[in-house]
Amino acid sequence: MSRPGLLAEASWPHITSRSWPVALLPFGATEPHNTHLPYGTDTLLGSEVAARVAAACIGRGTNVIALPAIPFGVNTTQLDLPLTINVMPSTQLALLRDVIRSLEPHGVRALVLLNAHGGNELRALVRELQPSTSLMLAIVNWWQAADPATFDVPGDHAGELETAAVMHVAPHLVAANRAAWGEGRSHPSTLEGVRSGVAWMPRRWTQATVDTGVGDPRAATAEKGEQFMTAAVERIAAFCCELAVADPRRLWAPPA
Repeated sequence: MSRPGLLAEASWPHITSRSWPVALLPFGATEPHNTHLPYGTDTLLGSEVAARVAAACIGRGTNVIALPAIPFGVNTTQLDLPLTINVMPSTQLALLRDVIRSLEPHGVRALVLLNAHGGNELRALVRELQPSTSLMLAIVNWWQAADPATFDVPGDHAGELETAAVMHVAPHLVAANRAAWGEGRSHPSTLEGVRSGVAWMPRRWTQATVDTGVGDPRAATAEKGEQFMTAAVERIAAFCCELAVADPRRLWAPPA
């Protein structure tokens, strides 16, 4: 049975029988996630959150369509890790421009870029494309949409948060032997300016990490993943319902 609001599972009559004011485009990645999670973790989680958000919005009477996820992300500093797939920000820009042009003639009012990979820094893309499209463009990093206090230490990459989320949505993809999970230890920069936050530089992953993870995943549980994802979906769905009826001329205005 197809899930509501999921374009990849929808038929043409279903799509053409109603309007779709908001579209969700998940941005994922293909890269190692410590020793216990799959390469497709970001794409898997972005796709699942998008599907749940669309279903939640439809349940509230707002048609939101979840587009197929983009499975490749910006991974320029992980290319020495086998079979990591990188796409450049300029490639993302070209692809996003084409997606927007595909949506514009068909009544879509807003496009939410639902990001699931920290390397996908999408703001510059939105700044470049917004002046040339009538679509309202927004970015949501799904892992920042709920309170991380659910976790002891959420982690940066394949840590407790991501591990718990995958345990919730796809437990069969998590390595069963918890004792074999990497600890997610990482090395600080040798530069004081980077350590103090004065400066930022991209991390060379094989220098910065021991097992490709950043953050200890071992306290993760499926229950924590469900709690966090449910809260994130609720907040993202509320935002999408707002967008569906928002006046693009009054997105930034004093209260009436």
